[in-house]
Amino acid sequence: MIDFNIDNYLRISLTDVVLVCISTFLIVMFAKKFFWDKLLTLIQKRQDLIQENIDSSVAIKKQAEDVKEKYDEKLRNVSQEAHTILVSARAHADQEKQQIIKEANDEALRIKKNANEDIERQKRDAQKEMKKAISDVALSAASQLIKKEMDEKTQKQFVEDFIEQAGDKQW
Repeated sequence: MIDFNIDNYLRISLTDVVLVCISTFLIVMFAKKFFWDKLLTLIQKRQDLIQENIDSSVAIKKQAEDVKEKYDEKLRNVSQEAHTILVSARAHADQEKQQIIKEANDEALRIKKNANEDIERQKRDAQKEMKKAISDVALSAASQLIKKEMDEKTQKQFVEDFIEQAGDKQW
């Protein structure tokens, strides 16, 4: 059978520790001599690239904030502009309303004036016709009275009958 002792595998000896330290030191010295400058240059380039990305991100963020501020300002101006337009539209509408009302009132007054003039004209025409009718009636009555010589009572009766008949037909 195989002699297996776990302690042999897990042992740590001073010799092994010293050898590992010496080999690590030699590797570091070798790397420093041949690779360290290139490694530092590569790390510096990487840092510069990262810093450049950070700076450009900050600049882009600043530009974005400026654009957002301009947008917000335009939005406020649009709101104020819309309010101004609404106020102007209301004022214009009120002005048009007042003008339409004034024109309607003027038109109503003109129509009323024309109607009154027509009424007065028709009234004058009616008065002229009435005067003509009365004079025709009076002339007719007078001519009939002249033709018939009547006594006063008969004349009165005749005139009243004539006026009554004329009133039924003409008036």
